[in-house]
Amino acid sequence: MARESLEEVYVEQLKDLYSAEQQILRALPKMAKSAVHPDLQQAFTDHEQVTRVHVQRLERIFKDLGQSPGGHKCKGMEGLLAEGDELMEEHSESDALDAAMIAAAQRVEHYEIAGYGTVRTFANMLGLDEHAQALQQTLDEEGSTDEKLTELAETVVNIDAVKE
Repeated sequence: MARESLEEVYVEQLKDLYSAEQQILRALPKMAKSAVHPDLQQAFTDHEQVTRVHVQRLERIFKDLGQSPGGHKCKGMEGLLAEGDELMEEHSESDALDAAMIAAAQRVEHYEIAGYGTVRTFANMLGLDEHAQALQQTLDEEGSTDEKLTELAETVVNIDAVKE
């Protein structure tokens, strides 16, 4: 019975991540367009492509489980992205806007890192080694994106925002 319960939670959490990734795919082009720094624009554009791969991985996992990825809306991501939209409305095109968008994007990345770490652990516990490997790869990529955003903030964007 415990295995069955964990499988249900695993699928539920995968659906949450799938919904989150779909929402992110809709938000990234707007973020890239709003960014002032070309490097930040490129980071958002690059992450859109990486996110498409994350969606494909999740779809393969759902197919393997015989489950549909739809039918769930990630309210956590919806809230994080709404906060990001508010930031873009509150700040005009400026280095400060870019700093605010990096802060919002890193909140999104940390949410994803927490989610992917959890489902990876569930996959391991359930003996779903191929799922665990795919989820770890996504987890590593989310961590890499977070590191790139930090580097961009510390070496360019925040420095320019202070000068404004």
